[in-house]
Amino acid sequence: MEIVVRLSEDAEPTVRTELMEQIPPIAIFLQENRSDFPVVLSEYLIPIVVRYLTDPNNQVRKSSQEVLLILLEQDLIFQHDIENKVCPILLQLSAPDSDDEYKAEAVSIICKMASMLSKSTVERLLLPRFCELCGDGKLFQVRKVCAANFGDICHAVGQEATEKFLIPKFFELCSDAVWGMRKACAECFTAVSHSSSPGVRRTQLSPLFIRLVSDPCRWVRQAAFQSLGPFISTFANPSRAGLYLREDGTLSIRPLTQDFDSGFASGSPAPSSGVNTSPASLTSSAKPVQREPELPVEGTSAKTSNFPHMGSSPDGPAENPVESCVSAGAELTGLSPETSAFSKLSDNSDFPISSYPGSDSWACPGNSEDVFSHFLYWRTPLPDISKDLELLLSEAGPQEDYCSRPGVVHNNCVARSEIQKVLDSLQEHLMNDPDVQDPSSASDNQITLSASSSQNELFVARILQSTDPGEPRNGTRDHLEADQRRDPTLLEENKSKLQDIIPQPLLDQYVSMTDPARAQTVDTDIAKHCAYSLPGVALTLGRQNWHCLKDTYETLASDVQWKVRRTLAFSIHELAVILGDQLTAADLVPIFNGFLKDLDEVRIGVLKHLYDFLKLLHEDKRRDYLYQLQEFVVTDNSRNWRFRYELAEQLILILELYSPSDVYDYLMHIALKLCADQVSEVRWISFKLVVAILQKFYSNSESALGLHFINELIIRFRHCSKWVGRQAFAFICQAVVSKECVPVDQFVEHLLPSLLSLASDPVPNVRVLLAKALRQMLLAKAYFRNAGNPHLEVIEETILALQSDRDQDVSFFAALEPKRRNIIDTAVLEKQN
Repeated sequence: MEIVVRLSEDAEPTVRTELMEQIPPIAIFLQENRSDFPVVLSEYLIPIVVRYLTDPNNQVRKSSQEVLLILLEQDLIFQHDIENKVCPILLQLSAPDSDDEYKAEAVSIICKMASMLSKSTVERLLLPRFCELCGDGKLFQVRKVCAANFGDICHAVGQEATEKFLIPKFFELCSDAVWGMRKACAECFTAVSHSSSPGVRRTQLSPLFIRLVSDPCRWVRQAAFQSLGPFISTFANPSRAGLYLREDGTLSIRPLTQDFDSGFASGSPAPSSGVNTSPASLTSSAKPVQREPELPVEGTSAKTSNFPHMGSSPDGPAENPVESCVSAGAELTGLSPETSAFSKLSDNSDFPISSYPGSDSWACPGNSEDVFSHFLYWRTPLPDISKDLELLLSEAGPQEDYCSRPGVVHNNCVARSEIQKVLDSLQEHLMNDPDVQDPSSASDNQITLSASSSQNELFVARILQSTDPGEPRNGTRDHLEADQRRDPTLLEENKSKLQDIIPQPLLDQYVSMTDPARAQTVDTDIAKHCAYSLPGVALTLGRQNWHCLKDTYETLASDVQWKVRRTLAFSIHELAVILGDQLTAADLVPIFNGFLKDLDEVRIGVLKHLYDFLKLLHEDKRRDYLYQLQEFVVTDNSRNWRFRYELAEQLILILELYSPSDVYDYLMHIALKLCADQVSEVRWISFKLVVAILQKFYSNSESALGLHFINELIIRFRHCSKWVGRQAFAFICQAVVSKECVPVDQFVEHLLPSLLSLASDPVPNVRVLLAKALRQMLLAKAYFRNAGNPHLEVIEETILALQSDRDQDVSFFAALEPKRRNIIDTAVLEKQN
């Protein structure tokens, strides 16, 4: 060790680097002999590794960083040394006044080692510094490393510390001026969500994610959309979706505790569970909503609120979680997506948000320039009706003090008949725009924060109710009924968007990933990302909400890009498990049938899990595919032998799904065709398929079908003009004996004579396989070794003849004792032959 210490002080960097590379094996040796060397690693080697973290030579530092992580990963460093030797130097290197290069390296090590240390150590020693580094305004590389590893840190410290210390920092990073930071946040968003409670996930992270999806930078939007499906999957709750994963990864059905569809039937969302509904998290009763009229999209959102505000981009409308009140006139025509991108909660105002009596009534006293509402905001330009509104307000007459402010809509402020005229002029927009927002009902002087879209019909009805709750609303009802008579599917289409498992804006953004415009403004592969995560989203929503994804799935299934359809094809069997047999038969089977006729690149996805899908279908529906299975033998490219190999593998599994007669009529002919394939790999797996078919027949007491098949095998293979066919017959017979799938009396009567006749085959490769079949398989069975067996004599005569064969390999395997068969890898030899 003294020698080692002297070498560590060598002036030549290459010597120091080489020394570092020797430390891990030395440390392992010391660990294995800890009783002899209890403190050598701690007293000599760890100080060298720590000292090299500040070495002036870059290569030496890199080596020491790698060694430190190796030692931590192998759990070779004492906890005392971690806290008193390793962490102090890392905190020193990452201090605000530290050299930039050292600081960037130190934060990288801190992030990587967090997962290797105990939760208490990370939280006590490293978390405060990590939070400081997240806000490092001097070096954006430091913030980027923090952002890239944010999920790992959250996982290391757990939910409580994540929500208390890290979530606020995560908000700052998601608003960073450098787009690379926001992109890194989008990439690790799912990991952060996993470390958060359902309440924080829904009320804080969800709106924050919507802001990233609407980021002005294309690369940020691209990363966010790629993470959208995985993020949605973090909302999964077995008690609500009715599905859960077993330890082996398979899906299981769990009965729902209540009917979550019941609320949707009447147009009202069902109550959500597992969400923090405290006033502090969901409502605001003391702070009005204000907007900054000239704040551009590229700006940073205000940090004075616990709730992030979602911005707007050319890809979609602004989504604000706070359902603000209405300001008429200038707000209607003056606001654009750019100027209303971000709003913030002010800490001081004379006019708090308040709610007034009535189940759906609401009001927001205040200046019209201070508020913004989705009530009067749509994506498409609207005609300027500010003059009409002013006229209506002036004709309404004097009202209460809080109603006298221009631009405020409140109960009884405007007559119902007059408002109806305005609504008529907006009816086309209301019915055609799914993004029209509906203010949630409020009580106890609180306005519930909601970011979910609502039905247009409810939206209109609630406006009229809040305007004049005391009078009948026949005019509006008649108007809506007339519209629905013209388009009876309108109401159903709007209802189909309702669910309460995940925040509605997330689902809206997810289904928008199939919009062709997204491919131009976000990512050409966005549809593929949507397809890839669709089973996870479907699992999260549960089969009762499949209607929310059905159209999206059908759009993806007909996408012009084959890689999108291929992705769906590879996962359709998993989706079938999630949806159950009824929905599968109605919605997935037609798409499955389309995939069967698609390109080979798509068909292979269906083929790889053909058994998994077919077993989920009812027997009558399953029989429809018997004839179609033959189509898999034909491929676009005859060289695509792996396709046929996969078919043979699947058919071995599929045999159990069909009756012996169906197997004989349909699948047997496919197996025989695959056995004659030009590619050896396909033939070998097909021989196993043949044996499985024989086992199917005889295990179901269908000896007549088995005998017919045996005769077919003798004709096709024993008397084949090509030697590979005759060799295949020997292998099939060997496998039949090995699997014991044919009764012995049937084997010796129908197969054994033809097998023994191969002893005179002119091709040595055929005789080699015969010798192995007789010596290593038949004679290994007690039945054939029995001295009283009438067939033993002829078998022994054949073996003696093969032992004296002129070919050396034939004689070798004929003389090989059965007990030594495990020395030779027969499978390798078979393939070589």
